[in-house]
Amino acid sequence: MVTRTRLYHDGTLVLEGFPASDVSAHLADPASVLWLDLHRPGAAELTMLGQEFGIHELALEDAAHHGQRPKLDRYRTHEFLSAYAVTVSPDGAQLTYSEIAVFLTSQAMITVRKGDGLDIEDVVARWDESPDLAGHGVGFLLHGLLDHLVDGHFAAVQQLDDSVEELEGLLFAAGRREIEAVQRRVFALRKSLVQLRRVVLPMREVVNTLMRPGLHLINDPLAPYYQDVYDHVLRATEWTESLRDLVASVMETNLSVQANRMNLIMKKVTSWAAIIAVPTAITGYYGQNLPYPGFGRESGFITSAAVIVLLSALLYLTFKRKDWL
Repeated sequence: MVTRTRLYHDGTLVLEGFPASDVSAHLADPASVLWLDLHRPGAAELTMLGQEFGIHELALEDAAHHGQRPKLDRYRTHEFLSAYAVTVSPDGAQLTYSEIAVFLTSQAMITVRKGDGLDIEDVVARWDESPDLAGHGVGFLLHGLLDHLVDGHFAAVQQLDDSVEELEGLLFAAGRREIEAVQRRVFALRKSLVQLRRVVLPMREVVNTLMRPGLHLINDPLAPYYQDVYDHVLRATEWTESLRDLVASVMETNLSVQANRMNLIMKKVTSWAAIIAVPTAITGYYGQNLPYPGFGRESGFITSAAVIVLLSALLYLTFKRKDWL
């Protein structure tokens, strides 16, 4: 397990990288606010964390298990937040996400990273870029984390949108490889959007709950910053929903295009079959073992050949005029 620590005193960063065992001593000062980060902790570390900060056993259980829904749970002495960091592969076909659990007390924010997907250095950089906000305590630390997560959600949606636009360019391609590529990418994008929706949609309620006055985590100076995060959450949610509709429309359009192409193929096959039927019928008629006009004469062959050419040409021109060939 890897740990990281930071200590703020009266809004100023005074210590960083101290042992986790010194947390209790630093929290004895009411003016101190600290951040403790645990990367892939075990059951023993979580139990010690619960004893140190008085964290409820249900919150510890949620932090230990994977697959939690993004949520905010309130307990008597603390809050528990579950969220996800999201990244999309360069081709936009695969979505990867990393779960993070957050414990919030009046003086501390404890982050439990269950994977490697969260760029914690970017979160720290956001804190360092806004030292004037550090005096607002835990709310300041939480804003930097949420701002990073929501920006990641927004970037993922934008990347998926770009992939959908590229897919639209292949939609009317005639090649078989392009058709197969469209089908594969449509289903991959749909899967990614379903996964992203499960991550993005609940964040709207999480941020909205954090902004309620009853939590006392966010003071008036921080309210505009959380409102900005909430606006980004709404935009990412609405964008995700619109992309789902757009991908569904692409799927329907792809099926319609394939059906139209099949109809054109069937018309062409039917037209050529009708043309081929003419010489088959004539040669079959002249192949009867009975006398007929021109039987045994060169004129009979010339007549049959001329009829085949004329009728085949007439059918070809007729089908071509009707755009069947």
